[in-house]
Amino acid sequence: MSTEDRGAGRDGSEGGATAVAHRLGTSHTLWELVVRRAELSPKAPALIQAADNPDDDSCLTFGELRTRAERTAAGLRRQGVRPGDTVAWQLPTRIETVVLSLALARLGVRQTPLIPGHREREVALALRATDAAWYVHPGQWHGTDYAALADRVREPHEPALRTLLVRDRLPDADPGSPDPLPPPPDDGTTVRWIYWTSGTTSEPSGVRHTDRSLIAGGSCLAHALRLRPDDVGSIAFPYAHIGGPDYLVMLLLYGFPAVLFEKFALPDALAGYRRHGVTTAGGSTAFYSMFLAEQRKQPGEKLLPTLRLLAGGGAPKPAELYHEVVTELGCQLTHGYGMTEAPMITMGDPDDTPEQLATTEGRPPAGMEIRITAPNGAPLPPGSEGEVRLRGEAVCQGYLDPDRTAAAFDTEGFLVTGDVGHLRESGHLVLTGRTKDIIIRKGENISAKEIEQLLYELPGVADAAVIGLPDPERGERVCAVVEQPEGAPRVTLAELTAHLRGEGLATYKLPEQLEVLEALPRNETLRKVLKYKLRERFG
Repeated sequence: MSTEDRGAGRDGSEGGATAVAHRLGTSHTLWELVVRRAELSPKAPALIQAADNPDDDSCLTFGELRTRAERTAAGLRRQGVRPGDTVAWQLPTRIETVVLSLALARLGVRQTPLIPGHREREVALALRATDAAWYVHPGQWHGTDYAALADRVREPHEPALRTLLVRDRLPDADPGSPDPLPPPPDDGTTVRWIYWTSGTTSEPSGVRHTDRSLIAGGSCLAHALRLRPDDVGSIAFPYAHIGGPDYLVMLLLYGFPAVLFEKFALPDALAGYRRHGVTTAGGSTAFYSMFLAEQRKQPGEKLLPTLRLLAGGGAPKPAELYHEVVTELGCQLTHGYGMTEAPMITMGDPDDTPEQLATTEGRPPAGMEIRITAPNGAPLPPGSEGEVRLRGEAVCQGYLDPDRTAAAFDTEGFLVTGDVGHLRESGHLVLTGRTKDIIIRKGENISAKEIEQLLYELPGVADAAVIGLPDPERGERVCAVVEQPEGAPRVTLAELTAHLRGEGLATYKLPEQLEVLEALPRNETLRKVLKYKLRERFG
């Protein structure tokens, strides 16, 4: 395979690849980026699907990725998908998922990715809020019948909703009567992506992104990690997460492949990492901990011989975890700070000092402005702790709810994150807490209020407070602390989770710990529950 095919640039150097990546990063739309990479390195591998049986592994080159996406776009158009539509898709991390998403980008439709863990409650909300015309699902997958889920959602909420089943085959062009596609979109600042996040509200919120904001986020991440044309990446998290397009943009900029894992579980996935020589992996703190646990089963023998870098974000990282990874896994670890609203805010640099990599979230890239402010919005000097605010091209265009958008941005256009921290003189960001009442478990934001409101409906619960507690594997675990009515039988964790499942709550949001108190701690004025006391007691 030539260095040009692997995206190294005409001089074959890493510097040449970086220069090419910076030029590609100026693409107006995601589809333009796909086309430009396909023209540069059509025969280079782009996506590799790791299967349980090595003989079932599959691969698409960058040239094939473009061709497949165009054919799928034609097939979708033949089935009735039009640029004015909104298409919701809820699919595993597969090559077909990436192809479908790019086909929708080629058509210029608005799409709203839903992670496979979402259930009826979240799916119904997304379909209603986006007025989706289509819902694409995998049928039966890992014990969930998504077709039945679609029927349950469609009957009461969206009777006109059209569904599309995607297993191993995507919609394809009709070779007998070719229907030329319309020109691709050329405006990268139109909102065509709705991602979902939970915050201080009881329900998830739709976050509005553009092609340019996704390209900017992926560009920031790619350049911060100092990736090389000979790298082999990996996507072991749900591609429907905001990290999906982040990672895809990295591949398109630098022309290296990623190995896709439909379901990430260790030790089963290790064979795929080894088989394809993965050099950079990660996802969140939970991934680091899982790799460490496997390494400790075979000390003295490197778990993944080709691995040089673990990288991720989305959840707090204990400083000691950095040192354990570097020492035991024998690779570098760079951790960053991101959110659905701005997928790449800061990232550790492989050339940072061990102390900086262990104790900070890294520095913001060019194009991302971080301001630490007092509660009134006044900027604070380096070293002062305050609220973190952001401004830059990678920041979203707000939310579906205009009132929430108005509340989220200040008068100078900075996104008010609700996170608390300080900037060092070196520009490194240190996060110290959150003003938003959210829990970050394995990189996913979970609204405490959403769970609390559902718990109030349980007869054995008089009041409830849901908190996040530090967890070495998950970043945070979900803990429900409840007050019970006098004389009520003691509620169990099994009863509580069964009730939440029955309400359609996603599995990853279910509490993993239950504490029962005679009375929740409250203040003396408005009787507000003092969650910091609960965190102190049970953390």
